[in-house]
Amino acid sequence: MRILHVLSAEFFAGSVAYAVQLAEAHRAQGHQVWLLSDSDQLPTGATQLKAPIVNRRYGQRLRNARRIRQLVRQESIDVVHAHSRAASWVSYLGLRGLGVPLVSTVHGRQHLHTSTSLFDVYGDKVIAICENLRQHLITEVKMAPAKIVAIPNGLAFDAAHPASLNEELEASNNSSLSEPPRLAFVGRFNGGKGERAAALLMQVFPVLLREFPALRVALIGGELEQLPAAGKAALAQLQTEFGERMEVVGFTTDVAGWLSRTTLVIGAGRVAIEALGVGRAVLALGEASYEGLVTEATCAAAAASNFGDISAQQAGAEVDFAAVLADARAFLQAPAPVTEALQRRVRAHYDLATVATRVLETYQVARMQKAGIGYIPVLMYHKIPDAPLATKHQIYVTKENFERHLAYFKKRKLTPITFADYLQYARGERPLSAFPARPLILTFDDGYLDNYTNLLPLMQQYGYRGVLYLLGDFEVRYNQWDLAADPTEPRADIMDCEQKQAFVAAGWEIGAHTMSHPHLTTLTLPEAASEIQRSKAALETALQTEIVSFAYPFGDLNEAVKDAVRAAGFALGVSTDTGGMAIEDDRMQVFRVNMFPNESTSSLFKKTSPWYRKYYRWKRGK
Repeated sequence: MRILHVLSAEFFAGSVAYAVQLAEAHRAQGHQVWLLSDSDQLPTGATQLKAPIVNRRYGQRLRNARRIRQLVRQESIDVVHAHSRAASWVSYLGLRGLGVPLVSTVHGRQHLHTSTSLFDVYGDKVIAICENLRQHLITEVKMAPAKIVAIPNGLAFDAAHPASLNEELEASNNSSLSEPPRLAFVGRFNGGKGERAAALLMQVFPVLLREFPALRVALIGGELEQLPAAGKAALAQLQTEFGERMEVVGFTTDVAGWLSRTTLVIGAGRVAIEALGVGRAVLALGEASYEGLVTEATCAAAAASNFGDISAQQAGAEVDFAAVLADARAFLQAPAPVTEALQRRVRAHYDLATVATRVLETYQVARMQKAGIGYIPVLMYHKIPDAPLATKHQIYVTKENFERHLAYFKKRKLTPITFADYLQYARGERPLSAFPARPLILTFDDGYLDNYTNLLPLMQQYGYRGVLYLLGDFEVRYNQWDLAADPTEPRADIMDCEQKQAFVAAGWEIGAHTMSHPHLTTLTLPEAASEIQRSKAALETALQTEIVSFAYPFGDLNEAVKDAVRAAGFALGVSTDTGGMAIEDDRMQVFRVNMFPNESTSSLFKKTSPWYRKYYRWKRGK
């Protein structure tokens, strides 16, 4: 894709680091990236252009909007990503009428005034960096929940720390044992963070420095000159009393190095994430709240507030610094290293590559929604036998009837596409101008032998391709899951590897359907994740084709299973009779329509009509 980031960058804040890291991650994936900001000296290889985005005077806003409009047209930009309200304003103005989607990342609480709610300048999709921020946008800013997606800031842990996790933990723990204990406040020293730092300097650090004679306290971060006056006075007194034990570092490019030499970090947001990711204990103290020592038990709650930086509702930001002192004292008396489980959890959740993939998916969603691509009929077939089957499941359509379906689709000028085709349009690999006027996706589960003998020749006769969902275990040669549940069910054979490869050769998309066709929600999460991950790997190896979509056996899913499908690298997950109105409502739960033996012309008309999904949900009260 061709991506333009617009951001306020008068200083190197967390939002700037976020934009730069996204730009680098997407460039590494082969996308073309531009940055338009107050600085053209940011640490990125993306094309940088300078504009006073932070300047909110109306004349300058209009000039910034014109600049964006010209750039989008000149460079054929696919999506614009704004990183502040000022950036969203000018991007919104600049994109009007161009048909190019705008995505905004909201990094903090928005000012609650009339224009914030009345004028939604954030664009087509909004990324909230934590759950509290998502709740704030819904309840206080009155933003539509459907346009908001919660995606955290990402960090490239392995790039900065290439050692294996166990080696890194051992090395960092040995390092902390060999040096005197160090307590570090890491963050900006202006605004709310500066007020927190001043309170620490006055109420916490003096007590700890007196109680722990070997302790060093480091102040790390920019804008140190903007520390409140009371904080400056307290700092001067501490420097006089404790000398070199009071380390004033200020802005540094070696935060990682300081973290490796620190026993306990006080910070929020990206600071807390990076510290936990490299095995440093954290007291999560931010502009909004104090979340205490981050442990496996408290991590989820702390992460919801971005480790103390963001509250879900407008409220006072008072902090009990006696509690901060007590927690710091208790830790320094009996230091407890960050567990490997917590470190892995943080690294997995905030991994830059994972975050960048989710942001890219958000771009694609915005692109398709902006183009007005809504309901696409996704039909679900199974067996295509020569004659009717004596089965209670009724998940078959005879060869003769299926040919009638194909003739109907042809007559109605429906154009079968695959999910892989759909993703090519969403990713910008194909022009949206070429997207079919009346698309249709035909899917077939399990890989029955009659799909090879009956289905494939008929589809080729009509010039159609579909999506075939296969098990990863090629040793499964019949519908053993049906017979296990009911021995009276007829046996249905499954294709061999060579027959499955014929579908790949014919241009079909192959999707994964687990290894053994279990009810995924009845398994433990590790077992379910294994079924999902292994099926993708096995199919890609055996059939030498990319697997981008997954079908839930029996349509059996929950949020944890959906998360496992996403984590396994699938772009889409397809269900049975559940899901959103459109693919982009929830890519991990795409609604499919079950097809039965006796479909008539009227039922085919109904099941391929734009209103059918609403009708289905209304009829069943879903």
